[in-house]
Amino acid sequence: QVQLVESGGGLVQAGGSLTLSCAASGRTSSTSDMRWFRQAPGKEREFVAGFVRTVSKPIYAEGMKGRFTMSRDNAKNTVFLQMTSLKPEDTAVYYCTCNSDWGQGIQVTVTS
Repeated sequence: QVQLVESGGGLVQAGGSLTLSCAASGRTSSTSDMRWFRQAPGKEREFVAGFVRTVSKPIYAEGMKGRFTMSRDNAKNTVFLQMTSLKPEDTAVYYCTCNSDWGQGIQVTVTS
């Protein structure tokens, strides 16, 4: 099992930026499948970005690439999600996953 702790969320104005971090501990490795999801109020949880095991570069959901950048620091077992040009519709709880384990989620609120 993997323990995941997200950080870096908060309140930001539209057009602003935030960088989320997710620190993993436990049964994790540099090849672990690491992903970000989000869930907005009243909506289903959706995929945002991820390092899928067989792909060295992150993949992004439609509409995320160009504004969101995912990276990883294998030495620290940490992944990041840099979010720029944020929009009110990016408001959601953001979750980090490692294989089948989920973090507790972190709130991102973008005001207009």
